[in-house]
Amino acid sequence: MRLGIDFGTSNSAAAAVIDGEVAPVRFPAAHGEALQFRTTVYFPEVMRDPNDFALTPAMEHEVERLVDAGRRDALAAGRPREEAALRRDAVRVVRRDWMEHSVREPASSAALLQNAVYGDEALEAYFLENEGNLVQSPKSMLGYSLHPRARQTITGIASHILEHIRLTASRQFDHNIRRALIGRPVRFRSSIGEAGNAQALEILGEAARDAGFDDIDFLEEPSAAAMHHHAGSAQRHEAVIVDIGGGTTDIAHASVGGDSVPQVHRAWGIARGGTDIDLALSLAGFMPLFGRGITRVPAHHYVEAAMVQDLPRQRDFRQHRYDGVPDPFEARLRALQEAGNTARLYRAVERSKIALSDAPRHAESLDFIEAGLGTDIADAALVAAAGPYLDELEALLREVVADIGHAPGVVFLTGGMSRAGYVRERVMACFPGARLVQGDPSFGVVRGLALAAA
Repeated sequence: MRLGIDFGTSNSAAAAVIDGEVAPVRFPAAHGEALQFRTTVYFPEVMRDPNDFALTPAMEHEVERLVDAGRRDALAAGRPREEAALRRDAVRVVRRDWMEHSVREPASSAALLQNAVYGDEALEAYFLENEGNLVQSPKSMLGYSLHPRARQTITGIASHILEHIRLTASRQFDHNIRRALIGRPVRFRSSIGEAGNAQALEILGEAARDAGFDDIDFLEEPSAAAMHHHAGSAQRHEAVIVDIGGGTTDIAHASVGGDSVPQVHRAWGIARGGTDIDLALSLAGFMPLFGRGITRVPAHHYVEAAMVQDLPRQRDFRQHRYDGVPDPFEARLRALQEAGNTARLYRAVERSKIALSDAPRHAESLDFIEAGLGTDIADAALVAAAGPYLDELEALLREVVADIGHAPGVVFLTGGMSRAGYVRERVMACFPGARLVQGDPSFGVVRGLALAAA
């Protein structure tokens, strides 16, 4: 048996063909089972034992500095505090930094990940513990320049996710699954150009082998989506396949349908997708509540806070100081720096994006930052925030039309972002006269992978 795996930026899924029918893998979830799970992992830092913590001379110096700063702030506010309370707060800050940045010798990534939690439960565990590491969308990191240790950790995370998929599928299908066809974008997100694609595939291949797969192949995701469209088409026809996911946008020109095998003529892709709209919506609709465009806080601080997938940027944001930022923004920024709150904000942004795809307005409470704080966003604000991505999408589609040389009769649209009406409108504006076929937004690619794997 060969398993089709959609290792996604936002969500992951898998399926196999059983007795001629596509059977999705059902993953354990908080309320029963789910056909996909959020590609998120929470794992505690290896240095979490309080007995391991001891103040060094350098730490003691930092404690004294924090105490002095706290004393000055308290006096300026007209609310003097006891020295013991100031010191307790300072030690707590130093201990938190120690737990975040220290690494026990010689702990391996495998040991670090033994108690990992995946999916939506990872978010809940992180919120509950308020310590440790939350890694969201590890797929988005595969093509970036990575320190050897960071590469080892990312490979370990991907391996544990793929092992979770393999073992769950093996139990469900009562078969020890060792073969997999894994979807891949045309172009991974990358900071090192084309070398990023090769690196991403190397990491995924290594992770899959570590997860217990002996036979591994990759298939471009728009080609998998073409296979899904082909299976539901009785008549042979030409189609442009548009797959818009969380991290990438992929397009294929294919001949599908009928009794012949599907034929993919060419594929295109950009490393942009739904997470770019999330970032834009966060900056435009949420970050003004923290002073963006109002205070003199550098603009990149807000980008760092919004990009929860980027661990170095998250660490940079937590290390900034906001002394002297005018009220109420200083207190809000400090609250946003507390463990888990950037992830909570990101989840609020995601909810808003999804809700505004079907509703004219959406309100979100940010009580975790400040009692009574919230935002009320109109759908027009979402479309405006999505504008830069939509312009890139249109430019890619125009390139596709020019390369094909004529307009196709059918556009097959799939991927999570295909649910959004403003995305569908921009796609079809590039193909006037074509017939739109809406595929399964969540499972179009994984169904195609399962069919191709069989």
